[in-house]
Amino acid sequence: MQQPPSQPTATPGSSASPGQSGQSGPADPPGAVDRPGAEAAGVVATVSSLMPRAKEELAELVAFRSVADPEQYPRSECEGAAAWVAGALRAEGFQDVAALETPDGTQSVFGFLPGPPGARTVLLYAHYDVQPPLDEAAWRTPPFELTDGPDGRWYGRGSADCKGGFVMHLLALRALRENGGLPVSIKMIVEGSEEQGTGGLEQYARARPELLAADTIVIGDGGNFRCGLPTVTASLRGMTLVRVQVDTLEGNLHSGLFGGVAPDALAALMRTLDSLRDAEGNTVIDGLETGGRWEGMAYPEEDFRHDAKVLDGVGLIGDGAVADRLWARPAVTVLGIDCPPVVGATPSVHASARALVSLRIPPGTDTGQTIGLLVEHLRSHVPWNARVTTEVVGQGQPFSADTSSPAYAAMAAALRTAYEGLEMQTAGIGGSIPLCSALGELYPDAEILLIGLNEPDARIHAVNESVDPRELERMAVAEALFLRTYAQQV
Repeated sequence: MQQPPSQPTATPGSSASPGQSGQSGPADPPGAVDRPGAEAAGVVATVSSLMPRAKEELAELVAFRSVADPEQYPRSECEGAAAWVAGALRAEGFQDVAALETPDGTQSVFGFLPGPPGARTVLLYAHYDVQPPLDEAAWRTPPFELTDGPDGRWYGRGSADCKGGFVMHLLALRALRENGGLPVSIKMIVEGSEEQGTGGLEQYARARPELLAADTIVIGDGGNFRCGLPTVTASLRGMTLVRVQVDTLEGNLHSGLFGGVAPDALAALMRTLDSLRDAEGNTVIDGLETGGRWEGMAYPEEDFRHDAKVLDGVGLIGDGAVADRLWARPAVTVLGIDCPPVVGATPSVHASARALVSLRIPPGTDTGQTIGLLVEHLRSHVPWNARVTTEVVGQGQPFSADTSSPAYAAMAAALRTAYEGLEMQTAGIGGSIPLCSALGELYPDAEILLIGLNEPDARIHAVNESVDPRELERMAVAEALFLRTYAQQV
């Protein structure tokens, strides 16, 4: 895949309303806002009429505690969500619907909806597995219950990431069926382990590459740069998850009798993890390039602080432009540490300690090579010759799209109509969708687009995740119009 082409720098504000331009330059004169034609107006009206049904369906799907980790929730929750998705596809007339048993022990749901003879094939992607709710007491509403918020948003785990993405696909297909019929053949794949990074669907696709082959692939797991500002995602960072364990003693020791001489495994682990960042907070891993630059729309620091809910007076980490740090450079995060909690702790020198480390990997960097550098860095920076073991538990390659392709032109036109004249923006996402790079390798001639509902206010992966129903409605309209326009391209 090519690197995303340079885009005009844009510095959108905290919100964008219909009729405001998301790009720099003079504002549109009065009356210049695009109005949908008769055919597009039918799609707009149909999607609007289907929103109550969409809310009911999203509520049913959110109710499944489909965290793809049997240590946290029973496998039956994911199986129930997969069965619900399969039933929804059958109800829409999909053929060959199946819950695919992937090598990582999860299920991904597939279905095929034929279009006119000779029509192009479009693969639509979403995932039904979700992140754990974290601290359920910190949620304003029950995490697995879709709830109306005072701000008009719908709250619930997976409402945006990415159960809402699946409902978006359904809305688009229903709107087309009611307004002239489906112009393309559709393959739908709804993954069951995307959040785990275990690569089950990727392995399945590599073993059966004909299953997901398509002319164009629409990944419904992205999101607008800001609510109301239509955006496609041009790049994704890859990722790896590594468990690192430090051992120093046969067992814990009394800190009074042995402390000050006996090597403390927890202290050794903390010093090792600290070596992954410099004093400014930049990720530093021996041998890894960390000076990447992002060519595209800017991300003003004040907007980032607002989106990330950074506390007043607390500084950001790293140096350089926010977009560089977020979309073009590696980023390490310590996701968790196994050690005694404060309550119940004893005065002990610890014999063992363990952590889970995440590393986000920018486009242009190979994940396999980066994992090797990370593991070697951890081993070489542990103090006191402590014993270190590492285990790679998840990985995915970065992704970069060719935004000059015909499908992107069709999407730009569709978004312009759905968002009443706003021009499509191109941005990056610091997160990962490991399947994207695999699909790019398997189907090098296929165009891959990333859209979705994961704008900053959605708070995905955090407590109080939500989706803006206006975004769901507009993105469903955009996807329907895209499929129609794409089918007509020569």
